[in-house]
Amino acid sequence: MQVVKSIFDVRRVRRGLPGSWGLVPTMGFLHAGHLALAERARAENDHVGASIFVNPTQFGPTEDLAAYPRDLPRDLALLEAAGVDLVWTPPVDEVYPAGFQSYVTVEEVTRVLEGAARPTHFRGVSTVVAKLFNIFQPDRAYFGQKDAQQVVVIQRMVTDLNFPLEIVVCPTVREADGLALSSRNTYLTPEQRAAAPVLYRALCGARDAWLSGEHDGERLRQIMRAILAAEPLARPDYVSAADPFTLAELGDASRGILLSMAVRVGKARLIDNIRLIPDS
Repeated sequence: MQVVKSIFDVRRVRRGLPGSWGLVPTMGFLHAGHLALAERARAENDHVGASIFVNPTQFGPTEDLAAYPRDLPRDLALLEAAGVDLVWTPPVDEVYPAGFQSYVTVEEVTRVLEGAARPTHFRGVSTVVAKLFNIFQPDRAYFGQKDAQQVVVIQRMVTDLNFPLEIVVCPTVREADGLALSSRNTYLTPEQRAAAPVLYRALCGARDAWLSGEHDGERLRQIMRAILAAEPLARPDYVSAADPFTLAELGDASRGILLSMAVRVGKARLIDNIRLIPDS
């Protein structure tokens, strides 16, 4: 596995290894969810590239950029064991050099949910991902369903800007009690960790109702809110029952739905979702 810091070296290594490439973008502090992406990429491509970069432009001024967990030696060992060929670990000024002023903005699908709560977040995400696509030139890029809105934003950007690659969305990886894996789970105290699976319970309550024929969006939101309200440590930021493609809140959810939420448990802000599409 080759580990490089410069754009020049990424392109040099990329040119020297012909064949198909899969890309796994990460911010590091890897868990089994990231490794599942790398393993899927390994299975579907001749070569796998990954990035480890805590992207400052997707953090707001009061968010946890400085505190975001980091462990580069451990991350590199895990990626090597997963069969990754190339890892890019750039310094900030390699990605955003002095005078940088060009950003990628995806419009409608970034204005709701996470975008409403974190107004500058997706501009940072779409910009850094566009740069990664340009630098690595992958055939496929791998993202987790856990970040459902991020997936929608990136798919929209790829379509609108004609990036010649496939976006592969992999299932959310969960703990045994349903908690979605996240680097921010390390912020949870033992008591908070015990409370955190309430997100998945709330989503499953609405999922089960939908599968049983309850397709009223507001009723599904009420089911999720009621389950969250029973957990004193859970403080919801939003609860959503939205169109899986446009992210607009739904009244009639019979044609498919994205159930999602952001919930604060202690100092951790946790997100999770379940996507439901009727059988064709």
